[in-house]
Amino acid sequence: MRLILRLFFVLFFLFFARLSNAQDNRSFKIFQFPPDMIPTIDGKNDDWRIVDSSYTIGMDQLWDDRDDSVRHKKADPGNLDVRVKLGWVKGMNRLYFLYEAYDDYWDFSSATLHNDIFEVIVDGDQSGGPFISAFHPNKELDPMDTYFSYQGVHAQNYHIFTPAKGKDWAMVWGNQRWIKNLPYANAAYKYDFNPGDAGRLSLEFWITPFDYAGSEGGSRAVESVLTENKTIGLSWAVLDYDGINDKTYNGFWNLSKERTMYGNASFLLPFRLMPLEKQFTRSIDAQWSFEVTDMKRRMVSFIDESKGDIDSWNWDFGDGNFSRERNPVHFYSAPGHYVVTLWVKGPAGSSRMAKVWDVTLK
Repeated sequence: MRLILRLFFVLFFLFFARLSNAQDNRSFKIFQFPPDMIPTIDGKNDDWRIVDSSYTIGMDQLWDDRDDSVRHKKADPGNLDVRVKLGWVKGMNRLYFLYEAYDDYWDFSSATLHNDIFEVIVDGDQSGGPFISAFHPNKELDPMDTYFSYQGVHAQNYHIFTPAKGKDWAMVWGNQRWIKNLPYANAAYKYDFNPGDAGRLSLEFWITPFDYAGSEGGSRAVESVLTENKTIGLSWAVLDYDGINDKTYNGFWNLSKERTMYGNASFLLPFRLMPLEKQFTRSIDAQWSFEVTDMKRRMVSFIDESKGDIDSWNWDFGDGNFSRERNPVHFYSAPGHYVVTLWVKGPAGSSRMAKVWDVTLK
């Protein structure tokens, strides 16, 4: 009995040692673009010059999949050099990517899956777990049934062709091909080489992550809500063919240490949706929202969302009444359209935010 228990604990330790090794402690940042500086999807990197180099993820962070998954082999930038930056915009459920790469042999002449590829996997709510039919826990189910009901539903896998010539820009490895098209995604390339040439490529794109994305289309889909400081699950792989036959690649590089991240979201890495960098924020900025908590009594709750070091709040409810509370509750005596204004003050000065007729009561 002791021998059995000892064997059990050894196996238990080995399993979790591998898991902890695969799920390393690395985490990454996603740059927040100001709302007046949203990238234009044109394949150029001009809009990304405001993004600090600390947001760049290069080949030094990737793992050579041809070796054991926990060994790192240094990449040769003379053969392949990839740099990736990510961005987001507050209020929009989009992930923006800038993919810049040098390759000594760009392989993209085939109309098939054989193509240099940037494979992106995203799990917007970090639900984790397997998400492809081959990894479904019930092995008795028909593989095509699980493909249409399960694959890519709670986490999504994009095989992005670099570049795509005479074919669609990406293959969604799942039953929801609609997620690669507008209004859920968009992409553009910039390059000046032919198949087999060396050269540099710039790929700019955005995708929408989903908590639920089914084969029936966007009508029942649930977008992953992106908010400041939230973390999402994300990883990618770079497949480099270099003119080798359809079934053999020259290089396969993973951001995650665990290769099966392509179909198991538990092996993705945490990416944090960062606040605005300081240079893009005002020292004091009045902002607020509201909720009609009881329409019959015309009861409205106001929520201060101002930024900066603030000493005082002054509300004008638009009906002749005022408040100096930070988050006041106000009862309106009559129906109507109201102009509500908040003034805030602090060491850096003052700021005002008025909303015209947002507060409308019956």
